[in-house]
Amino acid sequence: MSRFARSWQVLFWEEPDYGAAEPHLVTTMCQETGVSVATPQLPHGLSRAEEAAALKLLVDEAVGSPGKPVVRWYYTPMMLPFSEHVAADCVVYDCMDELANFKGAPPELLPLEQRLIEQADLVFTGGYSLYEAKRDRHPAVHPFPSSVDAAHFAVARTVGVEPADQANILGPRLGFYGVVDERMDLALLAEIADARPEWSLVIVGPVVKISEADLPRRANIHYLGGKQYAELPDYLRGWDVALMPFAINEATRFISPTKTPEYLAAGCPVVSTPITDVIRHYGDLEAVKIAGTPAEFIAGCEAALALRKDPEWLRPVDVMLKTISWDLSFRAMANLIEEAIATSEHVQPVVSPVVWPSERPQAYDVMIVGAGFAGAVMAERLANDAGKRVLVVDRRPHVAGNAFDRLDDAGVLIHQYGPHIFHTNSADVFDYLSQFTEWRQYEHRVLADVDGKLVPMPINRNTLNLLYGLNLETEEEAAAFLASRAEPVDVVRTSADVVISAVGRELYETFFQGYTRKQWGMDPSELDKSVTSRVPTRTNTDDRYFTDTFQAMPAEGYTKMFERMLDHPNIDLLLGVDFCEAREAYPHKHLVFTGPIDEYFGYCYGKLPYRSLEFRHEIKDVEQHQPVAVINYPSESTPYTRITEYKHLTGQVSDRTSITYEYPSAEGDPYYPIPRPENQALFKRYEALALAQGDVSFVGRLATYRYYNMDQVVGQALATYRRLAARWAEQDALELPATQAA
Repeated sequence: MSRFARSWQVLFWEEPDYGAAEPHLVTTMCQETGVSVATPQLPHGLSRAEEAAALKLLVDEAVGSPGKPVVRWYYTPMMLPFSEHVAADCVVYDCMDELANFKGAPPELLPLEQRLIEQADLVFTGGYSLYEAKRDRHPAVHPFPSSVDAAHFAVARTVGVEPADQANILGPRLGFYGVVDERMDLALLAEIADARPEWSLVIVGPVVKISEADLPRRANIHYLGGKQYAELPDYLRGWDVALMPFAINEATRFISPTKTPEYLAAGCPVVSTPITDVIRHYGDLEAVKIAGTPAEFIAGCEAALALRKDPEWLRPVDVMLKTISWDLSFRAMANLIEEAIATSEHVQPVVSPVVWPSERPQAYDVMIVGAGFAGAVMAERLANDAGKRVLVVDRRPHVAGNAFDRLDDAGVLIHQYGPHIFHTNSADVFDYLSQFTEWRQYEHRVLADVDGKLVPMPINRNTLNLLYGLNLETEEEAAAFLASRAEPVDVVRTSADVVISAVGRELYETFFQGYTRKQWGMDPSELDKSVTSRVPTRTNTDDRYFTDTFQAMPAEGYTKMFERMLDHPNIDLLLGVDFCEAREAYPHKHLVFTGPIDEYFGYCYGKLPYRSLEFRHEIKDVEQHQPVAVINYPSESTPYTRITEYKHLTGQVSDRTSITYEYPSAEGDPYYPIPRPENQALFKRYEALALAQGDVSFVGRLATYRYYNMDQVVGQALATYRRLAARWAEQDALELPATQAA
């Protein structure tokens, strides 16, 4: 919350204090973090209904009229009844534990949790085991295993003042901090104390839900009570080993203890009972001993004490700690929330089910930056064909890149980043993708709005007849008409030259000039000829936008296709995280980069120019809004370039329909490399740097600064993989004689 408070107003709502004469709210600002803490003050003796009514009024008083996006964030469903009326742009259920399994859990907790899950846009879980238990209950469940403020706890590795209540406790000291409740194995604690009377067991934390009389009392067990978060490093400094003596019961079945990385950051080896998420995330570390019996636990403590003598044990610990900071978790959570707000109102984004690797981060053969076509194809081939361990990193909280699609409130599958129509002449590309999707046959048709009249685009014989009131009946007649209007150009260099030399200035101005100025932010005469060469002019009546051999749409959408492509045990996904934050934290031998090549090199030669897009999604209360999927608006007087209606693409039947307005922009995510000679010259300088990177492969539209269609990106990625696999095979062959000699 302290990280959210840097850019959001955060109000942290506490449970009530009782004894006030009248209900009121005490709000204090944490000066260190900027988080406001609100504590309701209520009279004794209120009924449950009266208490809920009082709290509801206090919530309204606290929230007021924010005028900004509101996020309702719940750590417990018990807070729902008096706050669910507050209008929110995003609702988060941050499920830290399976609270219903705790001692004294109220009977209404489970039905309230179900109600909260139904309202939530996002569900976060405090560990991977909990994620596995919740993932089938909501379409957007994201695991966030324990994170750590490593710098805060690393203070324990430095010299400092010993806390007064610990200073006189003899060593070696084995310590635990946290709530002392039914999750602690008290019998195990007693057995350790009895078996090793020379050890001092230091227990820091409040006793909750169990009786003080239940605590084992021994001369070498020291209960120091609760402490402030800021004090914990001072206690940890004096410990030789940190303990996690959890009972194995329903209350601990899904926990992912935050104290594990905190202990390690403080420089303390850890001994734990076999908690599933501790084993999952930390079991490979020498510094974490897992013990299933009292004898094994004592042996683990002895091994941990011996480990302290060799400082090398901390090296892999520190590498691991870089991967689980609160900064990384915050960034991933914030991206998910911002995405949910951007795609609201309360629309559930369709995302890949894995946001964090299910295992503790380890060395990967390949890290891939970008989960779009280039990255996903490379990941699938490297994992499935080459058997490599692959980590895919994407700053967006979903797979599929710009092809990401989702169901909106009308139940229509829309393309979040504008329409993506698949077409190719490559049987190899089509066959490859067919492994991951069934197809819906679809031939794309586009109309252009010319002064309110809808005519086919690209220009064909019907376009000419409709536009000019003609009756051209043959291709020869249409060709002759176009030739009569064409203006010869000695050397075709620009996009304007291409069109004017083919169909003349009037058709150029009608269909291309205004549209291109909007799309690219400059006149066609300033752009390379490749831009308008992509749109042919026909003399027949073929009104299909594309004439490729294979034209179809993924039957269940692009996102489902990508999820299947990346569903492999050798592939981990790290979504909603920037590559710069992950590169050093996740060791890897080779990097595949699909992002902007100038960004990779820190813009050292300056930024490569791109055009971006903005999208306005709308739901219309009609079955059909327009006769075809896309209508272009070439006139400069219309601010958008086209409107897409998705039901034409998906074949869905619905009483309502969904459309998207597309606005070109100079700012935003990079979509289209701007094809001009000076831009190519700048790219060549970056390309020279890329060629010198032996352990990095640059793949995709942004990494190679080319305007590729989807099938071309797939083809490029498949070719890149084949070259990379051949190179590795050659290297292995060269190393083989030395291996045999050894």
